[in-house]
Amino acid sequence: MNTDTELRSNLKMKLRNRERLFAGWISYAHPSITETFASADFDFIAIDMEHSTISLEQGQRIIAACQSKNVPCLPRPVSHSNDWIKPLLESGADGLIIQMVNTPDELATLVGNIKYPPEGFRSFGVSRAQNYGFTFDEYVQNWNDSSIFIIQVESRTAVDNIHALLENEHVDGVMVGPYDISGSYGVPGQVEHPLVVDASRKVIAACEARGISCGTQLADVSKQGVDRLFELGYTYAILGSDLFVLWKWAADMNSLIGTYK
Repeated sequence: MNTDTELRSNLKMKLRNRERLFAGWISYAHPSITETFASADFDFIAIDMEHSTISLEQGQRIIAACQSKNVPCLPRPVSHSNDWIKPLLESGADGLIIQMVNTPDELATLVGNIKYPPEGFRSFGVSRAQNYGFTFDEYVQNWNDSSIFIIQVESRTAVDNIHALLENEHVDGVMVGPYDISGSYGVPGQVEHPLVVDASRKVIAACEARGISCGTQLADVSKQGVDRLFELGYTYAILGSDLFVLWKWAADMNSLIGTYK
């Protein structure tokens, strides 16, 4: 078993065991940022291609930079379209985080795009994922069992369907999106609103009952904030992002400059 397959399999096992995990989040394209983050002992790094301008080509470079540090990489494509899913998988992604998964039918289609037959209908090709042919047989034989699939629950519909969604055996983890949930419940931006907190707790409880890992992203990272996530029942935490780090620094510098003007 090669290193990439081992990395995937180890992360998948940790998710399935609901171990406490930490992740980084990449929103900027330059691979140096990824290399810096990958040196911080994260369990995996995600690429936000939904809310950024990162292209497929740039995504492949980020995946390669991440894996060069022996850290699994999970892109979040801009949509459910296989026009995005297939090239990211062929670029060597260790799995995917898919946003706005609302119904079992949507989930089944996504699984089909991600997994090879007989579990899915991903087509067979040769690219970076298969080491340009050198590890084709091993990759194809191990992909379905080692690849990682995290769904995002971000709407009232998804919350209502959470038990049905978790019946799909190919779901390795759930990521709760409180901002989109707040919009879906009619309280946009109010992530501490009781409706949003109750919805999140419902998802967390369903994941615990099903034995599936459940996490979310913490924008303003602190020990107190991380402790609160784990106290709520989350099993993994995504610690901010490169964008949040630079935004906070710029805001702090703006305040500092303001004291002199």
